Amino acid sequence: MASHQDSLEVQAGQTTNQLDTDEVLKRLEKLKDVYGATWDSPNDPEDPYNWPTWRKVWTGIIFSFGQLVTLMSSGMMAAALDEISHDVEMGSSTTLLASSIYFLGLATGPLFIAAWSEMDGRKHIWIFSNFWYILWNSVAPVRNSKALLISGRLLSGVGASAGIALTQPTMADMYGKSHRGRSIALATFLPYLGPALGPIVGGLATGYVIVLLGILTIKESYTPVLLKRKAAKNVDRKKNDEKHSSPDYWVFWSQLAAQFLVNLKRPALLLVKQPAVQLIALVMALNFGTYVLMISTTALMWLNRYHQSATESSLHYLAFSVGATISAQVGGRAMDWSYKKLCKRYASQGQAHPELRVPFMLAGAILSPIGLFWYGWSADANLHWIMPDIGAAIFTSGNFIFSQGMAAYLLDEFGEFSASATAASRIFSYAIGFVFPIFAPQLYNNLGYGWGSTLLAMLTVALGIPAPLVLWLWGPKLRKLGR
Repeated sequence: MASHQDSLEVQAGQTTNQLDTDEVLKRLEKLKDVYGATWDSPNDPEDPYNWPTWRKVWTGIIFSFGQLVTLMSSGMMAAALDEISHDVEMGSSTTLLASSIYFLGLATGPLFIAAWSEMDGRKHIWIFSNFWYILWNSVAPVRNSKALLISGRLLSGVGASAGIALTQPTMADMYGKSHRGRSIALATFLPYLGPALGPIVGGLATGYVIVLLGILTIKESYTPVLLKRKAAKNVDRKKNDEKHSSPDYWVFWSQLAAQFLVNLKRPALLLVKQPAVQLIALVMALNFGTYVLMISTTALMWLNRYHQSATESSLHYLAFSVGATISAQVGGRAMDWSYKKLCKRYASQGQAHPELRVPFMLAGAILSPIGLFWYGWSADANLHWIMPDIGAAIFTSGNFIFSQGMAAYLLDEFGEFSASATAASRIFSYAIGFVFPIFAPQLYNNLGYGWGSTLLAMLTVALGIPAPLVLWLWGPKLRKLGR
């Protein structure tokens, strides 16, 4: 499968603005052939690349807040598993299942959401999915029903996955490659806080407000859909007026269903045919699974080992928030800086490949196991509470920097089909997010926090460091294999 976004031509000494202009000019040439319309000029205000900064930032904030609210649900049960088990009269294993099954919804939902967004755009499916999440998350705790709790968690996860499938691709709709770090930082800062803030705050009221603001203020940003609409407006209206026959709704819906099925297969095809996507999906799964395991066990560690109250233990999730803040605010700027430097260094090759994201990934791959060692052995030795928190912050920062680098790689490579690529890369992540919390307590019960975290750190080193090196050395060959 061919790369879906032309590589950016880079000449020595070019400025960042020139790089972005070159990218836009190439887009204009390609889009005219594909969609029958293009933007009027590189400065066309209707092109999302040219939207005012305030609109881009506002779109990122709305999508990020929406994802924050939905991802809170992934961690909101962690600190209250004992109470839920008692209230609903479920065993501990069933309660863990009810908590982690949310991730199965997150794993499957992006397949459908990405397919629809690449057919109808980002906004409508985002609104529908968020309403779906609110509905089922509201229904789940009704009447203390086991079946309703489990099914409600699963279906609310499907709706919540809209943020996963759409937030970063939507930011890529508006920002060029040289500002990818800025856009990812804006898109991921708040969502990354979701699992950490869930045990502290929870609630759905914010969700209603965010969806309402999205309906009223967010514009469609997906270029293929915008250009198809523009092309339709340019059709000779007189010819349409001459057609007096009523529309064939059966043909319309048949064509719509056929197109949806084609889009639905795209993430699976990317995962099956693209070795680079397979590698990224594997390492992102381990990366995310480790994070979920940490989130799901931290409260129990503070309760059982440090003998703190439930309220006190939940406050330690703020350590993960600190790490997320560092990765977003520092990591995003570092990504753009490293990309621009590498573009100039490799200008003689004439192209800027997705592999230029690899050095940034490596920084996260190194920080993450350091944080795991620090966290685990500090807790094992019962050191002052600040020490495990520092380890958790370092781990989270490295974990998210690594994910940001992988996300930028996919966005650079797959362009307009980045939602499908994102969905494909996240299937394993959320499947493992479903499994990891179930056996997480046994991991630390059997090995202790020191050796348990050491095992996770060694797995992270074994996969997290070689994977970026493989992409750096053989990334272009891997991408060509899937064409």
